Amino acid sequence: MAGNKSSDKKKIPRTKMPEQDPKERIKNFDEVALGYREEDALKESLRCLQCKKPRCIEGCPVGIDIKSFIRLISERKFDEALEKIREKNSLPAICGRVCPQEDQCEKECILGIKDEPVAIGRLERFVADRKLDRDFGSEPNFESNSNSESSGLGKEGSGKGSSIDSLSRVAVIGSGPAGLTCAGELARMGYKVTIFEALHKPGGVLVYGIPEFRLPKRIVEKEIEFVKSLGVEIKVNMVVGKIFTIDDLLNSGYRSVFIATGAGLPYFMNIPGENLNGVYSANEYLTRSNLMKAYLFPEWDTPIKKGKRVAVIGGGNVAMDSARTAKRLGAEHVYLIYRRSEKEMPARIEEVGHAKEEGIEFVLLANPVEIIGKDGWVDKIRCIKMELGEPDESGRRRPIPVKGSEFDIDVDVVVVAIGQGPNPLLTSTVPDLKLKKSGNIEADLETCKTSKKGVFAGGDIVTGAATVILAMGAGKKAARAIDEYIRTGVW
Repeated sequence: MAGNKSSDKKKIPRTKMPEQDPKERIKNFDEVALGYREEDALKESLRCLQCKKPRCIEGCPVGIDIKSFIRLISERKFDEALEKIREKNSLPAICGRVCPQEDQCEKECILGIKDEPVAIGRLERFVADRKLDRDFGSEPNFESNSNSESSGLGKEGSGKGSSIDSLSRVAVIGSGPAGLTCAGELARMGYKVTIFEALHKPGGVLVYGIPEFRLPKRIVEKEIEFVKSLGVEIKVNMVVGKIFTIDDLLNSGYRSVFIATGAGLPYFMNIPGENLNGVYSANEYLTRSNLMKAYLFPEWDTPIKKGKRVAVIGGGNVAMDSARTAKRLGAEHVYLIYRRSEKEMPARIEEVGHAKEEGIEFVLLANPVEIIGKDGWVDKIRCIKMELGEPDESGRRRPIPVKGSEFDIDVDVVVVAIGQGPNPLLTSTVPDLKLKKSGNIEADLETCKTSKKGVFAGGDIVTGAATVILAMGAGKKAARAIDEYIRTGVW
């Protein structure tokens, strides 16, 4: 590319994303970021330098050909741009919204060295939304290929390929990002894939964990419709480990099983008062609001305590989601209590900024030591001030309590968002499946192979709680390894 053209591109400012006004959005659960219009996407696509050796692709966990899809947008070939993305990513509308691009593809963008990087995620979302709206409309038939049968282990799907024999059936346990990705990849290869989902709707953390204002459920539903269009069958209300076991699946004709059950077991702080009424894990709080539609009261009569003064403990994306949900449920004050400084927060910079705009009150360098009750309900939360010492194993400076610095905050709801781990419901029924001390499944990170022949695992159930795109990367690796195993029989 000629130097003058490159110089001209560098002068184009990054195209801003239209957003709801903070004063209005705290009154609703509508999406905050409104998405690029066509003119926005075209303008932003022209910023791409079309590098000969694009580093951005190396920063993408699923290896999307970013350079090519952005070039296609600039040529107004929007459908072709989406097809280029879908060569590597079956869930682009989701990734365009929730992936931490600033730490992945955009972090490697050459433009970002001196200026702002190309808005890769926003462009991905633009082409995905455009096609999904046209193909599936605003209200997809979410139940068309899902069912709640409690007997039987699933019928054969309708994989698109012709090179796989008719007996090559694969079971996927869990319909979160890892499970959906693995299933989609295998279906493209021609396998007959059945996903078994424990909840009454597919999507995993995408539907129960991430709020509507950040990832609308209609988008998740449309992406799932696309995966089903590849021939994947999804069976809901199927709790593997209770209704049947992994051995039952293998004995019933499934050639391989991929475990993608995520990290759904909440962690608590083990401080006095955590058993009081009004204390929630973030998992429960967000599931009640998101999947069980508590925010749509009275249309959906799902009980949830709508406190006036809410404390959220933690500094990650789940903590931000919980705090911003509490605000929308009517809280006058939402305190985000985090034991380090803002610099060490693991949450996305964008989410931190949105939380501040919405009036979330950050209580930094503080750690709860007790939840104080009154008549069995939360009344106060007692914290101690912290100071930062030397870096710990995470690379962040270790928080150290300051003696005698305790203080109280009046609250009526506490949400604990300090992480989550593996649910043992399934793994406890597979005695020959090797686990780590944490309870996560021990599996090869490149092949996703476990200690049990024919069984693969990936995503948060292996790594612990991580990002959507990393779980998807594991799903892709698992699909390739499952294909090799079924074809060769070599374990």
